[in-house]
Amino acid sequence: MRARRAAMPTLAALVVLATACGGATSAAQQQQPPATTPLSPSPRPMLAGKVVAIDPGHNGGNADHPEVINRPVDIITGRKPCNTTGTETAAGYTEHAFTWDVARRLAPILRKMGVEVVLTRPNDTGVGPCITKRAAIGNKAEADAVVSIHADGAAASGHGFHVIMPGLVPGHNDAIIEPSKRLGLAVRDAYTRGTGMPFSTYVGKQALSTRTDLGGLNLSTRPAVFVECGNMGNRGDAAKMSDPAFRQRIAASLAAGLRKYLDGQ
Repeated sequence: MRARRAAMPTLAALVVLATACGGATSAAQQQQPPATTPLSPSPRPMLAGKVVAIDPGHNGGNADHPEVINRPVDIITGRKPCNTTGTETAAGYTEHAFTWDVARRLAPILRKMGVEVVLTRPNDTGVGPCITKRAAIGNKAEADAVVSIHADGAAASGHGFHVIMPGLVPGHNDAIIEPSKRLGLAVRDAYTRGTGMPFSTYVGKQALSTRTDLGGLNLSTRPAVFVECGNMGNRGDAAKMSDPAFRQRIAASLAAGLRKYLDGQ
């Protein structure tokens, strides 16, 4: 018994010492900075590195400056006015206001996808620029796709939308004919799905048309299309295009078509 009693203080001391050491270690550990988990890099936007030129047709100041917009310019297949005033609905909603509003809705959607957006005009109060300069802006930006936004001013009996693709101008736009056709198909399919707008009843075939009399297409060295988003001369089309919510659907549909085309490059 005496031997055990003599050993017990030694055992207790060991326990106390171990506890003290443990407490000291815990305090030291508490002073260490917390371990950090390396952050994963942000996912790269799906279309990063792509460039799209958006060309909102016409301009708000064109009507006040006929001396500028009526000046003839060379479009290779002939000479045409530098620009025009565009059309409008029976209620007075202008094409230039429509195209600008769609463009300003389309641009942020594309930017969220990582696209660099280039606009051929910065607002809806200026004059021009000429169709030659608009084409040059897309060329200089080395745009992966160019979309020119318009609204038609046809007879009231016609309705629906169509996409205009460049016709061959030998020695000038040979390289963009095939990619422009793919772009046109992608935009057409996305537009009708997203807006419910029917194919044009008065021009083109299956909402597709090819022309060689448009400077923006003849002078482009980048894949390019014009989109006639509807006929402002038709009451039903005009009502849709005058509705801000519908214009948002147009922008989303154009973005979807551009995304499909750019994904396939």
